[in-house]
Amino acid sequence: MTAPDPDGLLAEQLLRLTRRVHRIQKHHLERRGLGVTPAQSRLLRTLAHYGSPPRMADLAERLEVVPRAVTTLVDGLEASGKVRRVPDPANRRVIRIELTEDGRAALRELRAARRAAAEEILAPLADEQRAVLGDLLNTLVDGAAAPHHGGPSV
Repeated sequence: MTAPDPDGLLAEQLLRLTRRVHRIQKHHLERRGLGVTPAQSRLLRTLAHYGSPPRMADLAERLEVVPRAVTTLVDGLEASGKVRRVPDPANRRVIRIELTEDGRAALRELRAARRAAAEEILAPLADEQRAVLGDLLNTLVDGAAAPHHGGPSV
């Protein structure tokens, strides 16, 4: 059982620390100069998980953003040659988004940069500490995904 945190100070501190770790990772990626924003990176990673080119609406749903946000991201990635819009073979009025070779190369660079950033960030931790941290973060993610019952949330 954990000690109570009646004022929520520990919870606030933990959330502040997780945001700082995220900013450190973002800074590491920016230093690599890949020319891809974090939002574009997320779209590229999401796009890579589809077996065939998805529609913009599919991407918006998967990313949990409004379709207009996906349009803006795709516009930027298309301008840099990382994705292209292609007509759906079954319905030419439907546009699908596919990765280009430049997009796949950018994804490889992003993955390598993310791994390098993770290694630098986690360097002070021993393997056992990394495992414990992973378990704790999984517990938080699983808890956040579970439906909440009870009193109102703030």
